[in-house]
Amino acid sequence: MGRQWLHAKRAIVNLKKGQTVGKLVKEITVAAKLGGGDPTGNARLHAVLEKARKANVTRDAIERAIAKGTGVGGDKIVMDHVVYEGYAPHKVALIIEVYTDNHQRTAPEIRNLFKKGVLGAAGSNKFLFDHVGMVEAYTAEASPDLEAVAIEAGANDFAPLTHAENDDIPLDTPGARFITDRTAVHAVSVWLKQHGWHVVTSEIGYVAKQFVELDDAGRAEVGEFLQELEDHDDVQRVWAAVK
Repeated sequence: MGRQWLHAKRAIVNLKKGQTVGKLVKEITVAAKLGGGDPTGNARLHAVLEKARKANVTRDAIERAIAKGTGVGGDKIVMDHVVYEGYAPHKVALIIEVYTDNHQRTAPEIRNLFKKGVLGAAGSNKFLFDHVGMVEAYTAEASPDLEAVAIEAGANDFAPLTHAENDDIPLDTPGARFITDRTAVHAVSVWLKQHGWHVVTSEIGYVAKQFVELDDAGRAEVGEFLQELEDHDDVQRVWAAVK
């Protein structure tokens, strides 16, 4: 019985790893399509390449994804970016970003996930979020003045960021999330890198204007629902109004 459990655990780990690699490859392709294949001039691509290398995505897979995104060799990307709105249990507002090559397949699958979730439901809620640029980074400096850094970098707002909130931030290392105009993501990322920061995320996304307060049981229910969404192969990002 113990060996069966071990094999099952390994299968789950391998499945999760495959899903992570697949989503990273898809994100590389989309980043290259939107901003070009040169990571020095494409902050979003640079950030996702760092994540891909940490996840041991092979060089061949990375090069193929970039080529597909830029259309090199005639293998152009055919993929739609679709945004779904809805609610998790306990009326937690969600925005779900999907990259799919078959919207007719993906749409009913996402609807079915909402139907399965206890009290989960589709519904319009973009007005509950700000659509902004986000740059997450960390520094070796012991006590950085985050407000001064945000001002110098050209960000609109900032918040401290820890390893628990983004595991790309090393333990016991000062990190921060910088909120920017959507058009300023690249400029802020470049400034941070030039001044000793390590950028781990550079993207356009959604920040909730208000957060739902939950007890431990409610947080667990929402977490299970979010995990089901994130496990879908076409789901790239889930933005939730919960901490």
